[in-house]
Amino acid sequence: MAAIPSETRRGHGGPGDSGGLSGASVFAGAVMMLSGPLSVLMGASGIARDNLFAASRYAYRFDLTAWGWIHIVVGLALVIAGMGVVTNKSWGRGAGAAVAGISLITQFMFVPYYPLWAIPVMTLDLFIIFALTRFQVRTDGGG
Repeated sequence: MAAIPSETRRGHGGPGDSGGLSGASVFAGAVMMLSGPLSVLMGASGIARDNLFAASRYAYRFDLTAWGWIHIVVGLALVIAGMGVVTNKSWGRGAGAAVAGISLITQFMFVPYYPLWAIPVMTLDLFIIFALTRFQVRTDGGG
């Protein structure tokens, strides 16, 4: 019969994880906690009817106030999920990947309004999704 080690590393911050966060998780959580407040500020700018945004007619046209509220809600969700990731909560990685995916979609839809903002944020969202969903190799020799 094979010996079972007393401590195993799951690598994804799951229940019973005895190790710390991986570098990718720390990166993803930190970027989410940076991107979230920036998205909230972008939303506040949209609600205030800032003249920074201008777009011609396109398929995903919403009122600027609606875009403002969308950005605020997504930004708050990014901050909450980012805190879940960096505190190694069991729900953090899944919630973070889901919220980053929603953020990616909303930023894609926001490109005609402000492409110099939306495209870099889309790139950050892709990095977050990759960091949170990548396969992590176990280094403890367990199976």
